[in-house]
Amino acid sequence: MAIGPVQMLVLGFAEPNFTGKIAAELDRLREHEFVKIVDALVVQKDAEGNITALQVSDLSQDEATEMGAIAGALVGFGVGEGDEDAIEAGAELGSEAMADGHLIPEEDALYIADAIPNDSTAAIILLEHLWAIPLRNAIVEAGGTALADEWIHASDLIAIGVEAAAG
Repeated sequence: MAIGPVQMLVLGFAEPNFTGKIAAELDRLREHEFVKIVDALVVQKDAEGNITALQVSDLSQDEATEMGAIAGALVGFGVGEGDEDAIEAGAELGSEAMADGHLIPEEDALYIADAIPNDSTAAIILLEHLWAIPLRNAIVEAGGTALADEWIHASDLIAIGVEAAAG
């Protein structure tokens, strides 16, 4: 199983105005196999403080277990500096952590609900970028390695412009 880069999005909606556009765009990206939802937890708190939580994943149970094992093995590799026992223990723990098909523990909904005000919504989404797998493979086959990577947001570009104008 080749795993693409996984991005964590943490989103807040102070005054939610959900029209279905976010779900439709995620569906479009998933249909084209650009992304896969590894796990998503959405928590909504109404005006009275009542909580509604929704958790979804595109992974089958077997895929979730395998992804957990791979992630756990990588953590074990880092902890044990290549020690096979640490890698194996990490893989086993990672596999067990994904036994319910989710990476984000269900009980995190309560922590999120405590952190947001009434009449708001928060979401944590783990997206696997499937489009990046062939590009990464081509880079590796050419002998390349990633020296750095970073998301550049519009606000970053604005800050650069403001800084340049001030200088």
